[in-house]
Amino acid sequence: MSTARHRVIGLLKRHAGLAFCVMGMAFVGFAMASYNLVSLLAANLALFWQHGWLVVQDGALRQLFELAVSGYLALAFYLVVKACEKILVEKLTSQD
Repeated sequence: MSTARHRVIGLLKRHAGLAFCVMGMAFVGFAMASYNLVSLLAANLALFWQHGWLVVQDGALRQLFELAVSGYLALAFYLVVKACEKILVEKLTSQD
């Protein structure tokens, strides 16, 4: 796993344009995964608060799980954006 990560990082360091494209795609993925996430999560938790475990039969627990997965997916996309940002900033500010 570590070798694959080093290969990807090396590739992105050699090709700044590719790093920029990957960062853009990850940013779009982050936006799509996190769009309206907070309001849906608040509504789901309010539903549990108001009606208790009765809403489990209607799929509210599954929806809560899907919202949590979406949150972690958004976090993964954000980490890719930050990694590409670090690579690009290092490349732009290096004095080679």
